[in-house]
Amino acid sequence: RMAAAPPSYCFVAFPPCSKDGLVVFGKNSARPRDEVQEVVYFAAAEHDPGSKVECTYIEIEQVPKTHAVVLSRPSWLWGAEMGANEHGVCVANEAVVTREPASEAEALLGMDLVRLGLERGATAKEALDVIVALLEEHGQGGNYYEDGSSCHTFQSAFLIVDRNEAWILETSGKYWAAEKITEGVKCICNQLSLTTKIDAEHPELRNYVKSQGWWNGDSDFNFSEVFSLADDHLACCSGKESLEKQGGDVSAQAMIDVLRDKDSGVCVDSESFLTTASIVSVLPQDPSFPCIHYFTGTPDPSRSIFKPFIFVDDVKLVPKVQSPSFGNDDPAKKIPRFQEKPDRRHELYKAHEWARSLLENDQDKGQKLMRIMLDLEKQGLEAMEDILSRTEILDPAEVVDLFYDCVDTELKFFK
Repeated sequence: RMAAAPPSYCFVAFPPCSKDGLVVFGKNSARPRDEVQEVVYFAAAEHDPGSKVECTYIEIEQVPKTHAVVLSRPSWLWGAEMGANEHGVCVANEAVVTREPASEAEALLGMDLVRLGLERGATAKEALDVIVALLEEHGQGGNYYEDGSSCHTFQSAFLIVDRNEAWILETSGKYWAAEKITEGVKCICNQLSLTTKIDAEHPELRNYVKSQGWWNGDSDFNFSEVFSLADDHLACCSGKESLEKQGGDVSAQAMIDVLRDKDSGVCVDSESFLTTASIVSVLPQDPSFPCIHYFTGTPDPSRSIFKPFIFVDDVKLVPKVQSPSFGNDDPAKKIPRFQEKPDRRHELYKAHEWARSLLENDQDKGQKLMRIMLDLEKQGLEAMEDILSRTEILDPAEVVDLFYDCVDTELKFFK
C-alpha cells in the first residue's frame, strides 16, 4: 500500500454554528517535519495575451487578470497549501489516496491548483470551476515532497470557501465530485468524505467508474465507497465535535483552539509529520466588513501565534516570513530535481526554532515566553473583533502594516 497521505485537517463553520454572521475557516497543514512554510502575498496583476505562468513543474497559459492572494506554502514550490484572495475566497487542499494510483508524471500539484483557484476565482464556485477545468486540461501529478530519493504522489481534495457557501471538491486523476455546504460545521482530512450528496461532478464520472467495474449503476452512487481503497472513508474528523460543542459560538479563537489540540490528533506532531503551518480565516457574511486571515508562518500552532492579515491596496510586504529565493539555481527547478536541500528557513522560522528549544529546555522561561506570546495574539484577536463590530468603514491606512507589525513584534519578543 502506498505511503499514507499527511494527516492535515481543514474546517469550515457557518451560522448558526458560528458567531454573528461569520463564516470561519481553518486548516492545519501537516507536512514532512523539516519542511519550511512561508507566508507570501502577490498583488493583483494584469498579464499580456499569450503569456504563460510557470507552476511547480509545468508551464500553463496565464489569464488576463489574477486576483491578489496571500498564501501559506512550502517554500520550494509555486502553489500553496492554503490561502485566500482579495474577494474573500479561501482554499485549502488535502492529499488523499484513492484506488487509482496518483501519477508520478509531472503535471499540476494539488497545491498549484489551490493558488490557481485563488488567483482566478472571485467566488468559491468560480474557484472550483477553475480547478476542475485545469485538472481536465493538464491533469495532476508529480512529487508532493522535496525528496530526491523517492516520488510521493497523491490525489487531491479541496475545501473552497467564500462568504456565502463552501464546496468540498474531491478528485481522482481528472475525475471529480463536489458537495455544496451552506450551514453547520464541516471537516475534511486526508481521506475521501463525499458520499451520495453530490451537487456537481465530472460529466463522465459515472460512465468511467462503470467501465472500471467499480460501480454497477444499480446501487446509490457513493463517491467515497467507489473511490476509496478499503474502508478508510470513515468519519475522520476529531475536531468537528469540538466545534459543534461551541453551539453557535464558533469564532476565530474557537477555531484556533481546535487547531492547537494535540490530543484529538488535529495538531499533528508525529515521527514523520508535523503541522508546519496553520491558517484561520473569518469571513463576515455582510460584504461591508473585511475578511480577516490569521497565519502562523511557523510550525506547531500550539507553540505559534496567529497573526492577522487584511487585504488592502499597497499592503506592506513581510520579508521576515519569506524564505530565501534561489532563482534558477534552486534544486527544485533543476532536473533531476531535489539533488540537494538548501536552507529555506526564514527569519521568523529561525527565531521560532530558538523559542521552541527554550520551551523544551527551560520550562519556566519557556512558559513565560508562551504567556507573553499568547497575550500578544489575544490583543490582535480583540483588535480584529473591534473592526468587525464597528459601524464605520475600515480605513485601509489602519491595516496596511497589520501583518508586518505583528510579525515584527513577535520577532522582538524572541530576541
